[in-house]
Amino acid sequence: MAELRWHPLTRDWVMIASHRQNRPQMPKNWCPFCPGSGKVPHEYTVYQYDNDFPALSTDPPAPDETGGGIYRTAESYGRCEVVLYSPDHHATLPALSDEHMQKLVDLWVERTRVLSGDPRIKYVFVFENRGEMVGVTMPHPHGQIYGYPFIPKKIQLETEACREHYESSGGCLICEMVAEEKRFGHRVIFENESFIVFLPFFCEYPYGVYIVPKQHIQALPDMNETMRRSFGITVRDTVGMLDELFGIPFPYMMCMHQSPVNSGDFGSYYHFHVEFFPPMRSAEKQKFNASSETGVWAHCNPTAPEEKAEELRRAYAGYLSKKG
Repeated sequence: MAELRWHPLTRDWVMIASHRQNRPQMPKNWCPFCPGSGKVPHEYTVYQYDNDFPALSTDPPAPDETGGGIYRTAESYGRCEVVLYSPDHHATLPALSDEHMQKLVDLWVERTRVLSGDPRIKYVFVFENRGEMVGVTMPHPHGQIYGYPFIPKKIQLETEACREHYESSGGCLICEMVAEEKRFGHRVIFENESFIVFLPFFCEYPYGVYIVPKQHIQALPDMNETMRRSFGITVRDTVGMLDELFGIPFPYMMCMHQSPVNSGDFGSYYHFHVEFFPPMRSAEKQKFNASSETGVWAHCNPTAPEEKAEELRRAYAGYLSKKG
């Protein structure tokens, strides 16, 4: 079964994809993403791979006749892609060169453009799940891209907040967040000419860093070549900083928030950014989303962002010193 079901209480679509339960457990001595598997080219640097078990597809089955009245269904139209970061099964982002990272960013940009060209797709979501703690079963370094036929609820809320702020003040809400973080300073971890990395004032997770471009852009394709190179380095060094924190490959969910597509103009008030959701609050303890966070979306961060930002600045300095 693969379909969309309308949630009337939250006014959002839920993807029902029961066929994904049939995903096989890969044998330990074989990886479909490694050269020689027969699934990918014998040589590549970065590579886009169609998901073998997609929740969304361009040829979806007809929805089951289980709805009615307030229970609406729709076709699970869209795209689910895998982005392979390296042919090396054991590679990590911090080990990749500046040039390699730029090729990865170029691929993210290219796939965003291609998926945006489908008028039925309304949102292109670039993301990465890293580590067994967040449910990853394929250890080969990779991320994913979803092309949704709807605008996800969180993006709806963000764009509405940004639009209301723009209409009332004439300014960009996220630009003002960056200005305030720079003014206060204590939550900023590092920055370069094009990007700033910080723990936001309202941080929901102990190490939930944001990467935000200093220039007002709304999506990945808006980056020029200089920004793309800088973005790749910034993403890599952010992950390297997290890995340095506890001396382990740090688990996280990395989510790139860009403007919806084929849905009007958001450029004047929405601002591209990256949000990290790392499920750890210390070297030994996991940050669980319990009833408050899950049941009513009322988040509780058991740490102070200003203190955690200082930890991350030390980790960043340690990561840079090891890079030489």
